[in-house]
Amino acid sequence: MIKRLIAYFKNYKFYAILCPVLMLFEVLGDVMMPLLMAQIINRVSPDKAFTNEDIYYVLKMGGVMVIVALAAMFCGAFSSYLASKASMGAGAELREDLFTKIQTFSFSNIDYFSVPSLITRMTTDVNNLQQTGMMCLRMLVRSPFMFIFALIMALSIHTELACIFLVAIPILAIAIILIMKTVHPRFMSFHEKIDDLNTSVQENLTNIRVVKSFVREKHEKEKFKKANDRLTSTGINAIKIVIMNMPIMQLVMYVCILAIVLFGGRLVVDTTLGRVVAEAGLEPGDLLSFITYVSQILMSLMMLSMLFLQFTRARASGQRVLEVLDTEVDIKDPENPIAEVPDGTIDFENVAFRYKSGNIEDTLSDINLHIESGETIGIIGSTGSAKTTLVQLIPRLYDVTKGSVKVGGHDVREYGLETLHDSVAMVLQKNTLFSGTVRDNMKWGNPDATDEEIINACKQAQAWDFISKKPEGLDGEVSQGGANFSGGQKQRLCIARALLKKPKIIILDDSTSAVDTATDAKIREAFDAELKGITTIIIAQRINSISHADRIVVMDDGKIVDVGTHEELMKTSKIYNEVYTSQQEGVISE
Repeated sequence: MIKRLIAYFKNYKFYAILCPVLMLFEVLGDVMMPLLMAQIINRVSPDKAFTNEDIYYVLKMGGVMVIVALAAMFCGAFSSYLASKASMGAGAELREDLFTKIQTFSFSNIDYFSVPSLITRMTTDVNNLQQTGMMCLRMLVRSPFMFIFALIMALSIHTELACIFLVAIPILAIAIILIMKTVHPRFMSFHEKIDDLNTSVQENLTNIRVVKSFVREKHEKEKFKKANDRLTSTGINAIKIVIMNMPIMQLVMYVCILAIVLFGGRLVVDTTLGRVVAEAGLEPGDLLSFITYVSQILMSLMMLSMLFLQFTRARASGQRVLEVLDTEVDIKDPENPIAEVPDGTIDFENVAFRYKSGNIEDTLSDINLHIESGETIGIIGSTGSAKTTLVQLIPRLYDVTKGSVKVGGHDVREYGLETLHDSVAMVLQKNTLFSGTVRDNMKWGNPDATDEEIINACKQAQAWDFISKKPEGLDGEVSQGGANFSGGQKQRLCIARALLKKPKIIILDDSTSAVDTATDAKIREAFDAELKGITTIIIAQRINSISHADRIVVMDDGKIVDVGTHEELMKTSKIYNEVYTSQQEGVISE
């Protein structure tokens, strides 16, 4: 995992190399300061006469300390900038790779992860890795070198006294290892709870109109509170282990300093009184610098421990990120893809389909259907009869579990995905518009479409009436999700966008459910005139929307139960007849 993630720093090698070098100079400056201060204190000790020479020495050494401090400060600040530059750049490339990989996912891949989880992995998890990268570039150099240099200096001052904190190092190492082993699974659970919370938020905000219309705000608040409380509880369970790190470190550090002050202080007194030889004694300045070096050693260990704990969280994030990058896309181009769809013929041959998310029963079964190129097919059936699932197999949004779906005489798995998707236009149940202008949204259907072509498509979809009334026309603003258009207007704009593709097959999945009967009739008339030669599949709840079709497919419980014209089905299909009768009764009662 580390090797793969480090590869993202490839384009930022200059920053990633220069940052540790500057950090090394900062460490050298920090290590020099106690030594310089010890020399000043030892020079101006109270038991010695203070001369002009001493004043000059203090000023000279003070000037050196200022220069060293400024140099170290510059190196530290600039290294922080370089670390940010490298880690943010690497994080941006990682996020881009994640987004690119997600664009190749099939619907089943997205279903497996869920949209909120993918968003969390691209944001929170990548941010964790960025922060860890930034800390590594600085602390992974600063802490070990600070430890080594300060240890050398402490041993050079007094070897026996240094044994005190050498005892503390194994204690700290054991504590860090135990904390890391305990906290890793808790961080994994924490990220999963973030996914759950994001799911709750996304569902609420996406469907806020439904929430308000059913007065379910209180229910949604309770649902959010449960997810939020679970996240908080899981976070506390992880953090309460992490926070043990600091008290343990500080306790060990303070005990060491107290022991050093106790034994070192006696050595200073004995040296001052001449009770010990110079080699075994300790000057006041040496004791002060020794304590500073011990503090630097223990602080470097503390920083390393915090870095290791950050590694633990980054490890959880890295696993989640690489899980996305390593996911095998189950729908991809064949080795030698067919580059053109000959026509709009469609064949379902012994098709069965089952969603991968734990379903044990087929959603579709025993599907056999032949559709001629240019034919208009209507599909009707009760809610849950798998009408939408059936048509999603045509552009290969899902792969069949059994059998085959053919378009233009070839199995859809033999086409390149781009070729197949360009030949099949879908207007889904959920009409999606993107923020921008009307023209921008229309060009999703054809990036090279002229204004004349866009206007013509809008007229066919009965959308030009309300677009032309806007002062900006095609430059009219579309807010996020098309919130500034009604449901019927969004449907007509989506139909116009699909028409601009000039496809061989067009699928309208209940795409006129939000328009009135008169507008629906006008759209059908335009289709009859403009879509000759294009295979048209219309899923509808209203029989009036498909009664004109060449053939109508009646579905029930994932199977095709009847096929025929409107007149034939009225005579032979019980389900069709019941739907028609109920709808006619509804019209009469109105």
